[in-house]
Amino acid sequence: MDLSTTYLGLELKNPLVAGASPLSRSLDTCKELEDAGASAIVMYSLFQEQIENEAVVHDHYMDYGTDSFAEALSYMPHHVGFPRGPEEYIEHLAKVKQSVDIPVIGSLNGTSVGGWVEHARMMQEAGANAIELNIYLIAADAETSGRDIENRHIEILEAVKKAVTIPVSLKLGPYFSALAHFAEQLEDAGADGLVLFNRFYQPDIDLEELEIVSDLRFSAPHEMRLPLRWIAILDAHLDASLAATTGVYTSFDVLKMMMAGADATMLCATLLRNGIHSIQFILEGMREWMEDHEYHSVRQLQGSMNQVTCPNPAAFERGNYMRELNTFRPFV
Repeated sequence: MDLSTTYLGLELKNPLVAGASPLSRSLDTCKELEDAGASAIVMYSLFQEQIENEAVVHDHYMDYGTDSFAEALSYMPHHVGFPRGPEEYIEHLAKVKQSVDIPVIGSLNGTSVGGWVEHARMMQEAGANAIELNIYLIAADAETSGRDIENRHIEILEAVKKAVTIPVSLKLGPYFSALAHFAEQLEDAGADGLVLFNRFYQPDIDLEELEIVSDLRFSAPHEMRLPLRWIAILDAHLDASLAATTGVYTSFDVLKMMMAGADATMLCATLLRNGIHSIQFILEGMREWMEDHEYHSVRQLQGSMNQVTCPNPAAFERGNYMRELNTFRPFV
């Protein structure tokens, strides 16, 4: 049974990639991921704020004492709990790369063009096989248009592509008004792959303390429907690699994503909830299903249910939405 696939030009032994998560902070855990069957590891993110804060701290101590009043020494924001600084991150990535035989993908998280993108080159020099660019951008400014947001993504992508020669993928959120058109623009700008979709964490309100609180919630299995739909739509129109993330828990989820047209699936919540060993169960389930349905390889089923090749292409668009609403009957 051949489970191999190609993602970002990288030959993977199977489609199960350990997505960006705290698991990659530990060298031992990275080895466990490989032993369990993960075909690649995406490192946890290095944030633009980390890099820029470190630069400010450096400048602060270079100029320490030049302004002899207390306020001059108190402008720095409090440390926000980053596990490692930029230099330590690059060193850790290099150690991970030396310790495992599977591809290691660096992760950069930012919102604007700046000197921080140079760290993509450092990741490449440390041994990263590719870069996952996570542009986590909340468009909360009413003066910023949708075109502005798209242009900023393209500018950051082009800046990172100039800094490296290894493949670069973009991890996108779903909130674009014309995603198919934008995806083609990103491919034209040099994107080697797209990861669909990023999940934006939502704030909540504490009614007793009357304050805004953050609440980290893992993705749920039903959320895989959104990336499934868009991967099926985009697969027929793009040459870039497609990776599915959000709600991928079981072997059936992985198989569905591959049939829709994904080249790889990013596992995160299931590893944090169910343990690293869940990779083995997913692989076993894939092999059993493929054997029962007489598939000899993952490549054989890839894209077989995308928007163009599936028996009902309209199921991915508006027509099926109207049919479902008109045929639904309440449970009474």
